[in-house]
Amino acid sequence: MSPQSRRTSSQAHRRSARHSARPASGRALGGYHLVEALIAGWRPLQRLDVDGFALLRSRGITRRANSAVAVDAPSDEASLLAAVERIEGLLAMTGERACFRVLDVHGPEALDGLLAARGYDATGHSTLLELPLDRARTAAPHPSAEIRTGALDEDWFEAAWSLAPRDGDDARATMHDILAGTPSVQVLLRSNGNGNGDDDDGAPIAVGRAALVEAGRGTAAILNMIAVDPQRRREGLGRAVSQTLLAIAAVQGADLALLEVEQGNAPAAALYQGLGFHPRGSYHYRKQAGAPPTPDS
Repeated sequence: MSPQSRRTSSQAHRRSARHSARPASGRALGGYHLVEALIAGWRPLQRLDVDGFALLRSRGITRRANSAVAVDAPSDEASLLAAVERIEGLLAMTGERACFRVLDVHGPEALDGLLAARGYDATGHSTLLELPLDRARTAAPHPSAEIRTGALDEDWFEAAWSLAPRDGDDARATMHDILAGTPSVQVLLRSNGNGNGDDDDGAPIAVGRAALVEAGRGTAAILNMIAVDPQRRREGLGRAVSQTLLAIAAVQGADLALLEVEQGNAPAAALYQGLGFHPRGSYHYRKQAGAPPTPDS
């Protein structure tokens, strides 16, 4: 058998095994489906599939949308090295340095050590949390919450940007385009607490988003963009927004919720543990030496 035939056979075998292991619902999400759900929940503006990696690009705004992540990457070190070098070469053509998102729930196992040996720095260590959703057992939405579902709501985006702006050229437009890329549940709490959104004096005090994405044979709610006015913290607003997102996502058909918390963020970890989330795995980024800083998220 020729080397090309062996590569084709190996790739076909990985695809066959990957799809035969497809879970019956989002409650037991496998590594491949988990990776694809995370990508869809914070959808990049551009995706290029390179030798089993998804190379994500979004004008440099947020690491999640500007990194390479293994989807169906080769496990043998020679092929893995060739894939990494190809990604480095593609980015070098535009004057950029590579950044890889390394998840412990989905190999290849050799990736992290390979990148470390090439001088990549580790940063952005985070924990993946998950919560099976049961509509009958989900807490009721907050009575004052403004709720939108489906396409990105412009009033919600204005509120979210006011509470969690990002630095960088074209950051506002890029964040808008990222958030518009996936149908979602969007929740907003205002200072007036009337929930109808028709009082301009009601300043936004908390927001949150749950992207609704295909996850195996089920639907997952990817929680992100949860932000609270710094002057109104420790009032239970983050919990109120999160519970509302979970309740509406369950009504919309999601059977699993996922979110990502940076390690060291003890208040957030305690909040989500109190809501019933438990660890699913972890990840970090490996940035090529000399790579400029990228906004977190």
